[in-house]
Amino acid sequence: MADVPPAVVPIDLGDLVLRAPVDADAPAIAAAFADPALRQWSPPVQDDALTWIRDRADWSASARVGWVVAAADGGPVLGSVSIRVDAALDHGMIGYWTVPQARGRGIARRSVRAAAQFGFDVVGLHRIELCHAVGNPGSCRVAEAAGFALEGVMREAYTYGDGRRHDEHLHARLRTDS
Repeated sequence: MADVPPAVVPIDLGDLVLRAPVDADAPAIAAAFADPALRQWSPPVQDDALTWIRDRADWSASARVGWVVAAADGGPVLGSVSIRVDAALDHGMIGYWTVPQARGRGIARRSVRAAAQFGFDVVGLHRIELCHAVGNPGSCRVAEAAGFALEGVMREAYTYGDGRRHDEHLHARLRTDS
């Protein structure tokens, strides 16, 4: 497995870019964290956008690669995608979110697919998992559209932002999947 690059490597998707979060993104990130849907279906979100930004921009521990998603022309933050890396197992866990105005436009699907490809090609992962609450069908559509096969249901597997345990769908992609 390759080493995780020490700094965020941008990914150009034409009209979108996955890039390092910067301090100037703090107001947009704080607004995203206030979104009720994001708060419902995410782990408990941090209230401090600057701490979140610095955490996502620091790849030095080789435990996570992550980006914000923005319009390539310098537009506002539309979302985020990151992979927690377990180097010992050549395994990753991908997570993402989008702001309300970015939903339903294929931005999450494209971002998740691009980040996963980076995980396979650059980080050297063999397997990347994506989990979401069974009650969040939008995330199921994103996972399947990004090439993550549904592998099963994990009962009461995760406590989401509402403080309750939810059943989760487990999706995964392998390096050998197309």
